[in-house]
Amino acid sequence: MTGWRQPLADEEATAAWAAHLAASLPPSLMVALEGDLGAGKTTLVRALLRSLGYQGVVPSPTYTLLESYELPDRRIHHLDLYRLADPEELEFIGLRDLLAEDAVVFVEWPSQGGGVLPAMDLTLSLAGADQARRLTVEPSSAAGQAVCDALRAASPQ
Repeated sequence: MTGWRQPLADEEATAAWAAHLAASLPPSLMVALEGDLGAGKTTLVRALLRSLGYQGVVPSPTYTLLESYELPDRRIHHLDLYRLADPEELEFIGLRDLLAEDAVVFVEWPSQGGGVLPAMDLTLSLAGADQARRLTVEPSSAAGQAVCDALRAASPQ
């Protein structure tokens, strides 16, 4: 499986890339979001939702652990496990039910859910300072590779 790195010069570039991701998403996918605090993980999900036409508020799920979005053609769940004390807490937020439906699931800090979360299909790692970021895209399943290939074909280099 092959991934690649993509520079993201600013928030506008992140939004443009998120729109490419939105156009490439299948109805069901597990996506890990990696990066330090403030790296732009929630910004990327917010931009993706906007590109799919979502008009509501898109808060960070840092304190709620989970935010879900119902769109006309798909469901998207955004988990932030940074404050998770024990992976078993995922049972209390209904993870099993979320995973039983067709949905795209973005997971920030997936290592916090070790042993409970299923394998990720795609990992998006953000690094950098200020507004400039570097995005690394790594597939880990056939579904993730298909998204990665579509993204590489559509993304400006």
